[in-house]
Amino acid sequence: MTAEQSSHIFMTWTDVDRLINYLIPKFNREFNAMMMVTRGGIIPGGMLAEAMDITHVLTAAVDFPAELEKADNKLMAWPQFIQFPVDEQLEGRSVLIVDDVWGSGRTITAVKNRVLAAGADPQTCVLHFNPYRTLFGKVRPDYYADITDTFVLYPWEIDRGGDKILL
Repeated sequence: MTAEQSSHIFMTWTDVDRLINYLIPKFNREFNAMMMVTRGGIIPGGMLAEAMDITHVLTAAVDFPAELEKADNKLMAWPQFIQFPVDEQLEGRSVLIVDDVWGSGRTITAVKNRVLAAGADPQTCVLHFNPYRTLFGKVRPDYYADITDTFVLYPWEIDRGGDKILL
């Protein structure tokens, strides 16, 4: 299955396929749009969009200001939406929001709230959920394939080099 080293999980493409295949029958409704959260949600979102035949695929890029990340109140930073579709592309749609991991939950929750404000009906989906890091109490993703408390390294991240991923 997965190869583990210290507090890291190294996922293979076969592992990712297994997680996607686990998720597909879990969806209890139809979605007519997908919002992939960059960058982590691009590959799993693409795989799910293809498997579920969702053709209205959008992206959201969110950043939390770096200067506040170093401060004591870093978790209070407001998100900055670098890229986000206009409301008319979301209004009245059933939207599946996809990211790779729900760690703190800040990014996907910010996206969900903005999709909701645009008049859509959003639900969230991740490959891995970390209930020990979430900032949202008992709130969890609507759909997740696995629970972990370790750092997950996906196959599309492996060749980034040691200076970007500390092992």
